[in-house]
Amino acid sequence: MPPTHEVFNQVPPLIGYDVADDPAMLDALRREGAGWAEPDVRSIGRRAGTQQAQDWGRLANEHPPVLHTHDRYGQRVDEVEFHPAWHELMNVAIGSGLHAAPWRTGRPGAHVARAAKLYLWGRTDAGHTCPVSMTYAIVPALRHAPELAQRFEPLLASTAYDPVLGPPEGKRGLIAGMSMTEKQGGSDVRANTTRAVPVPGDGPGSYRLTGHKWFTSAPMSDVFLVLAQAPGGLSCFLLPRVLPDGTRNGMHLQRLKDKLGNRSNASAEVEYDGAAAWPGTAIRPWPTRSPRPGSAGTGAARSARCRPAPTRAPSSSGSLRRPPHPDRFAPVHRAPPGASSTRRHTGHHWLWSAPDCRRPDWPRPSPKSAARAPTGSPPRMARSARSA
Repeated sequence: MPPTHEVFNQVPPLIGYDVADDPAMLDALRREGAGWAEPDVRSIGRRAGTQQAQDWGRLANEHPPVLHTHDRYGQRVDEVEFHPAWHELMNVAIGSGLHAAPWRTGRPGAHVARAAKLYLWGRTDAGHTCPVSMTYAIVPALRHAPELAQRFEPLLASTAYDPVLGPPEGKRGLIAGMSMTEKQGGSDVRANTTRAVPVPGDGPGSYRLTGHKWFTSAPMSDVFLVLAQAPGGLSCFLLPRVLPDGTRNGMHLQRLKDKLGNRSNASAEVEYDGAAAWPGTAIRPWPTRSPRPGSAGTGAARSARCRPAPTRAPSSSGSLRRPPHPDRFAPVHRAPPGASSTRRHTGHHWLWSAPDCRRPDWPRPSPKSAARAPTGSPPRMARSARSA
């Protein structure tokens, strides 16, 4: 078909630029003790702005994951198939230490550096940052069960992305998911009915879980934190997708959620049929803060992705009715004279300056706070489980 018109007065594609060219982010990085990581932050920022990385994000969302409950022979497999672009995104994220890697280094500012890189790489696609963030968040929870932490923390912090299904301790690296909410309670996990029954012996067979989960994030993960009602009350368990002998655990994926957003990532409804799990720790009513810095980084990346293209102006066709305002295409974090560029943006400032990102022991409740925790359950909120 011959061209019918000339395309003009449109911004050029936002590719081939350094996403890390963000004065507020760089200022926060240096201020919070992670200036040593600036070369790595710059590197992942340049990569996030490439045509290749943007194509990976587009393809991962245009080709969402597909659930295969059975193979062609009728055997139950419960596998989720992803487009190759998803694996490319995950490979960069894990290889760059955006998951649990900061927990394995005592270097000051390691968590801030990780938050900065997640903030930048999340511009390519938000979905894959879900399992990345959960793998980061699982470590402080595991440390309440030192034996489990000793076994799995090195693999959770490994920079090797290994998507092949297999026994956790035989892999080069692990990804973690979380399985918390149920139909009748939604975010009120105290209403959970999934049961955890102890069985004789230690190891993966010490408890068997039976019940359902209304929303399991990243069901293709290697290990999961699962909430269940144990004899002593609501407790957290570490559940492997594949048992040490190579057999599949009793974790059956019923269907994938048809979501409005976050489509590149899989979220599933799950049935546990006597699934083997390692006991973790009893759940206290004190808030679990471990996912927060990761969630903030992902949210900030999504927000930044929706902003006008920094430093880009419409094509110079001379067709604009009036010149654009000089600040119209300026970097979004520019502050007025005399104001801190980071503090002007409250959420952005919280992401970098929160004590959570700087203290290696922040997820641990003090004995005093745990002792003050109430034992009763307040009235449940009137909320539909569908909104969970």
